[in-house]
Amino acid sequence: MSSSSDFQQDRHSFSGSPQKWNDFELPGDTLYYRFTSDMSNTEWGYKFTVTAGHLGRFQTGFEILKQMLSEERVVPHLPLAKIWEWQVGVACRQTGHQRLKAIHLLLKIVQCSAQRDCDLTLLKPLWQLFTHMENNLCHDVTKPGILLPLHRALAELFFVTENRVSELGSLQEYLLALNTEDHLHRCTAQ
Repeated sequence: MSSSSDFQQDRHSFSGSPQKWNDFELPGDTLYYRFTSDMSNTEWGYKFTVTAGHLGRFQTGFEILKQMLSEERVVPHLPLAKIWEWQVGVACRQTGHQRLKAIHLLLKIVQCSAQRDCDLTLLKPLWQLFTHMENNLCHDVTKPGILLPLHRALAELFFVTENRVSELGSLQEYLLALNTEDHLHRCTAQ
């Protein structure tokens, strides 16, 4: 199987039992395949399933959105409030590198959004994750103060967001919306 008719690009060859076969991704919208039998067996051949855009779709979406957010002439035409809502949901559901990429996009949206495009209080679950990480860092004195990539990304997101809401004059409402009543009571008691 290949992405080119001459079988020179993105070529994948399989032979033998199906256990040796594995999923793979081909770029583009066309798949070329060739079946050759050595006549040593009487089986019917092989079967495969093609799924468009299945593998790597997170990366594709990330790259497209990152590029769109980088184009100043495109940003005013984007539904930033809706994109913000989706990206916060993605950042909450994903893990690892995909979560980092979603946070990167949230940061870009905060930096390029006008006035009150985004409901920043939607960041509450990520704020809770960040404060949990902060508390664990403060309590574990045996480990050096090196921040993990997720911790650094969240710190930057909340630093930039706090500056943004401060510019808009709504810092108090933002901080109240992110924190739980229990947390506010603890802070007041301290």
